[in-house]
Amino acid sequence: MTTTRTDAAEHAVHLVGGRAVAATGGRRLHRIDPAGSGRGTTVVPATTAEVTAAVDAAWAARREWRRTAPAERAACLRAAAAALRANADRLGDLLTATTGRLVGQSRESAAVAADLLDEAATTGLGNAGRVLAGAPAGLDVVRREPRGVVAVITPWNDPFPTAAGLLAAALVTGNTVVHKPSERSAVPGWELARLVAEALPPGVLNVLTGDGETGAALVADERVALVAHVGSTAAGRRIAAVAGARGAKVLRENGGADAVVVDSGLDPRWVAEQVALGAFTNTGQICTSVERVYLPDDVADAVLAELVTVAEGLVVGNPADPATTLGPLVDRDQLAVVDKHVRAAVAGGARCLTGGAPLDGPGVYYPATVLDRCPRETAAVAEETFGPVAAVVRVRDFDEALALAGTGRYGLSATVLTPDLGRALRAAEELEVGTVKVNGVFGGAPGGSADPRRDSGSGAGYGPDLLTEMTVLKTVHLEAPPG
Repeated sequence: MTTTRTDAAEHAVHLVGGRAVAATGGRRLHRIDPAGSGRGTTVVPATTAEVTAAVDAAWAARREWRRTAPAERAACLRAAAAALRANADRLGDLLTATTGRLVGQSRESAAVAADLLDEAATTGLGNAGRVLAGAPAGLDVVRREPRGVVAVITPWNDPFPTAAGLLAAALVTGNTVVHKPSERSAVPGWELARLVAEALPPGVLNVLTGDGETGAALVADERVALVAHVGSTAAGRRIAAVAGARGAKVLRENGGADAVVVDSGLDPRWVAEQVALGAFTNTGQICTSVERVYLPDDVADAVLAELVTVAEGLVVGNPADPATTLGPLVDRDQLAVVDKHVRAAVAGGARCLTGGAPLDGPGVYYPATVLDRCPRETAAVAEETFGPVAAVVRVRDFDEALALAGTGRYGLSATVLTPDLGRALRAAEELEVGTVKVNGVFGGAPGGSADPRRDSGSGAGYGPDLLTEMTVLKTVHLEAPPG
């Protein structure tokens, strides 16, 4: 979304080689507060020359950083984690003002980012390879080595943990990084990365602001050995095509249209609360948001009555107000997508039980919306809506719900709500997605790993396996000299 306001603060700086460098490009990206305050930010995207300079700095720093002892690299990440915790409220407030995320959630996400840095600092001291016994006078050492320069490109909707997880994995394994946060959350993303960079030697972490044009220049640089991208499927495909064509590795966590499979025999209120939590948290703007709900006919009416009550009980308002429980969408572009999907569903025969149209007044607000009897092919079910919409498809029973949940172009995650352990285990086996959650739409222990499927991406998105993805294997064969 753009605006011609002249009262927007300008962010015109990049972090290259440990120094804040003034941006020199002529393009401007304008953003306004989605809550309707009228305040805004203008970002100056990095030019191709500035992208090259950032990669230069990362390339120059890579040898010394890879030779730095793992314990010392881990200590740097712990120092960065402490800096994030000390600045969590400020970072959260900045994210709220930029994207409209609820202030409590924004501050918590900054604290989670610090936790991820600490987690990587510990995990990064683990297995660095293995030794194989060959001939009596020889052995083979299988080493894990950093890939070199890593490009980290992150989204706007949950930028702090996403960036921290990828940056930490790349850095603790000895890679140097050029990081580009999303243009929709450029300033909070830059501030978080700056705090991390200050705990590292110059050039180890470089930070650019910009849009797809900036990202394309970064991905195309031949010295970038790995691109880690979290964002839209369309952007992920473009990145994979460019980076893959020159042999670089690509890790992608992209879009999703996550399903909830509901079984019979559960408390309707609890089911409704789980669906609402998944569909309406962060105004539905989470990669793993609940987007399609499969309800058996024998429980649908009871669950929907409770879901409408929960949806209508959400407090829409200023995200900086702790009393608010449903904030704005990030901008009017996203509002248009949500409204289009809802209107198409209703035109195709769905019943809108609550919500269903943008709210009047300043800001980019869309109410919590519940759609019943959605056609299976409608965009609200088949595509990523990324808004506060629970699209319900009625089914005969659990078997039909499970079969439908496994269809579609996305394979990020899915949730199963059931009192039956056997059905839960069956769903875990049959659902072709990266993460299956049973009786809880959010949550998970530290250290978990998952590979998205189909249009949702490829490569481990987090956990210790992400550290493995950031390295390459080398075998060194050793024999004793003769004599």
